[in-house]
Amino acid sequence: MKKLVLIRHGQSTWNKENRFTGWTDVPLSEQGVAEAKKAGKLLKEKGFRFKMAYTSYLSRAIKTLWLVLEEMDQMYIPVLKDWRLNEKHYGELQGLNKAETAEKYGDEQVLLWRRSFDVPPKPLEDNDPRNPAADPRFADVNPKDLPATESLKEVIERMIPYWDNDIKASLSQHNEILVAAHGNSLRALVMHLKEMSEEAIIAFNIPTGIPYVFEFDNEMNLVKDYFIGDPEEIKKLMDQVANQAKGK
Repeated sequence: MKKLVLIRHGQSTWNKENRFTGWTDVPLSEQGVAEAKKAGKLLKEKGFRFKMAYTSYLSRAIKTLWLVLEEMDQMYIPVLKDWRLNEKHYGELQGLNKAETAEKYGDEQVLLWRRSFDVPPKPLEDNDPRNPAADPRFADVNPKDLPATESLKEVIERMIPYWDNDIKASLSQHNEILVAAHGNSLRALVMHLKEMSEEAIIAFNIPTGIPYVFEFDNEMNLVKDYFIGDPEEIKKLMDQVANQAKGK
């Protein structure tokens, strides 16, 4: 049995402030640090022994991975970072408060920007300082691959080839792999692995700091998936994510 563990980074400072984050690099909040450490303790208690880990280029995911592996005494394992695991790019929404944006434009419009399968927010201008082309961490990425905004469809288009060619290939050789990434890059992968419809993935929420396990047989057929933790608490956290962008 092969196990892929997905973990959305712990709460960030902008999660705490209910702001659209996207590719903006913000740190974990105090709660986010605690969530990551708790996740590491849970995974250690369950006996996970990872052979390799993957994360994005954004510090909130990288720090979450560090904290998880530190709690597990597994900081020695190889870690690969890739921009394709980054969060969905929210374009001009980045930095705006979600609830205030919903009050201005309406809940339905903000839900469309947040969760629509193929409708991206308004893109950043080329000279916007938030444009990833100006960020040195993406200097080696082909400029045509750097987004100024994205829909979930476009996140899937960059995420699934990376799964097929890199993560899946590693999992076929190793028994346990850990991926620390973001709400939408992980939703893109979940949609693919579970063969979910566009409507189903729009309503699916991944809470911060909760390990999400996918078990595969030796032929890489999905057997089952489950969150690790108290089901009632996880349901509450999922509902909180769903309600982030509702106006008052």
